[in-house]
Amino acid sequence: MVEGKNISKSFGDLQVLKNIDISIASGEIVTILGASGAGKTTLLQILGSLDKPDKGEVLIKGSSIHRLSESSLAQFRNKNIGFVFQFHQLLPEFTALENCMLPALIGGVNKKDAGSKAKELLTFLSLADRLEHKPSELSGGEKQRVAVARALINDPVVVFADEPSGNLDSKNQEELMSLFVSLRERFHQTFVIVTHDRHLASQSDRTINMKDGLIVT
Repeated sequence: MVEGKNISKSFGDLQVLKNIDISIASGEIVTILGASGAGKTTLLQILGSLDKPDKGEVLIKGSSIHRLSESSLAQFRNKNIGFVFQFHQLLPEFTALENCMLPALIGGVNKKDAGSKAKELLTFLSLADRLEHKPSELSGGEKQRVAVARALINDPVVVFADEPSGNLDSKNQEELMSLFVSLRERFHQTFVIVTHDRHLASQSDRTINMKDGLIVT
C-alpha cells in the first residue's frame, strides 16, 4: 500500500533522513517508533505527501505521488489519505459534525451526503450526542475521535497519525489504539502511526524503529 524508496531529506546542513527504504502492506497497523529528533515525523510527512524528499520516491497504491502536479496531488491526497494529528487541528468555529464533513465537501460531495456519512462515522465513534458541539465543548478524547472521523470521511486507503496519543491520558490512549484496530477490521484501512510511546507501539502489527534518520530494525 505504501512504499518509500531511498528517501533522504536535509534541512540546511542537518540530514534528517538517510536513504530510507520502507514498505507497508495493505491493512497493516504499523508504528514508527523513535526518540525526538529521530526523523519519524519528517518521514511520516513525506510518506503522506505533506513534504517532498530531497531524493527518493514514495508510492501509494502504486502511484508515485511526488511526480504528480500540485493540483493532482491535492486531489489524490483528498481521496486516498487521511491524517490524524496530536493536537487535533479542528476548526474552532465549526461543530464536530461540520469539522468531520469538511474533507468530503472539499472533495465535491454534496452537503446532504457528506452530513449523512459524517453522522454515521461519529455515531460509530460514540459521538452521536456531540454532533453539534464545538471543539471547546469537547474533551480531549472526544476531539481526537472527531479528528479520526474526519480522517475517515473520504474512505482513505491509508491513515497517517502523528503522535495521536501524545495529548491524551492513559485511558484515552488505550481507547485510541483499540479504535484503530476496530476501524481496520470494519473499514480495512492501513494505519501508519508515529509515536515515542512503546506501549502504544506494542499493540500494533509491526513496529519500525528509527534513530538518527535511519531505520534500525
